[in-house]
Amino acid sequence: MARNKYPEITVDKILEASQRLFLEKGYDNTTIQDIVNELDGLSKGAIYHHFKSKEEIMSALGDRMFLQNNPFEKVKPRTDLNGLEKMKMVILLNQSDETQIRLTRQAVPLLKNPRILAEMIATNRRLLCPYWMELLEEGQKDGSVKTPYTKELAEFLILTDIWMIPSVFPATKEELQKRLQFIKETLEHMGLPLIDDETEHRVSQLPYFE
Repeated sequence: MARNKYPEITVDKILEASQRLFLEKGYDNTTIQDIVNELDGLSKGAIYHHFKSKEEIMSALGDRMFLQNNPFEKVKPRTDLNGLEKMKMVILLNQSDETQIRLTRQAVPLLKNPRILAEMIATNRRLLCPYWMELLEEGQKDGSVKTPYTKELAEFLILTDIWMIPSVFPATKEELQKRLQFIKETLEHMGLPLIDDETEHRVSQLPYFE
């Protein structure tokens, strides 16, 4: 069998078709065969060559969308913002990506697939921690952040993202709001007043709160 000389093109086609179907039909209502039907000339085997499951496709979609619209890279060159303001802007930009938010509504039941959850945590730690640490250190230098715990806070911010996913830690809307308030007060106590009224409002609009 001839090898695919451009596997990244095949992966892009699979992810584009999957994203379209997940948004149109919903994650649960989309099958691997549905994705195959959208891919002219590709077989189910071609999909399984790159992705072991539909969950892996959803995970790859999340990574792809982040890298295409990386809020950290967007704020990095802003000379009109201090470190803390850049961190707040990252959160706001992340919640302004409507396509990403709509896909989040199709949240994979992560507890039913611990491997995908573990991969998501590992990816977030690898990709996001260095970005958060860079902004925390910038905030320390310009005086907008006053904490000796840059590494710890970068990791804590990753963990709070996981904690706010009800499919991992089941919660009602009221319980999620209480968690958000706890995170806000904890960060303030640690010298990182990251969640102001605007940020709190935007975060509370996450699909998890519906």
